[in-house]
Amino acid sequence: MFTPSQHDVRRFFCEVQRKHQAAEVLAPIEAMAADWIGQHPEYHADLADADAAVAARYSVEDGRTNPFLHLSMHLSITEQVGVDQPRGIKQAFELLAARRGSAHEAQHEMMECLGEMIWASQRSGLPPDGEAYIDCVRRRATR
Repeated sequence: MFTPSQHDVRRFFCEVQRKHQAAEVLAPIEAMAADWIGQHPEYHADLADADAAVAARYSVEDGRTNPFLHLSMHLSITEQVGVDQPRGIKQAFELLAARRGSAHEAQHEMMECLGEMIWASQRSGLPPDGEAYIDCVRRRATR
């Protein structure tokens, strides 16, 4: 299993942005990341300097979203939907995207569900509950 460090993740996104701006060839995962970076121009300054990105701190008290966590969650959800893992997440995403009229907005809502699932898993010491995650997305699609 690949387990990148926080610094690895930050450098990855900065390198994707650099390669994209230089019109260099991107690997498939990099192309997916570049798409999400393109949909979040508010993060471009954060991605401009890899050394500064590695050193940056993003706390709730500062009122700033961590762009690397946000983009990582977009990638995770895109991968989950693409392979339908956990099973049923693709349909739940499609329902939510149809309801919201936007795949991007649906992903933002799914991030809340994904975060809740991870938090619950960490708190309980149990594996992540994929069914609870899917149920959360489905509930959002019906309200």
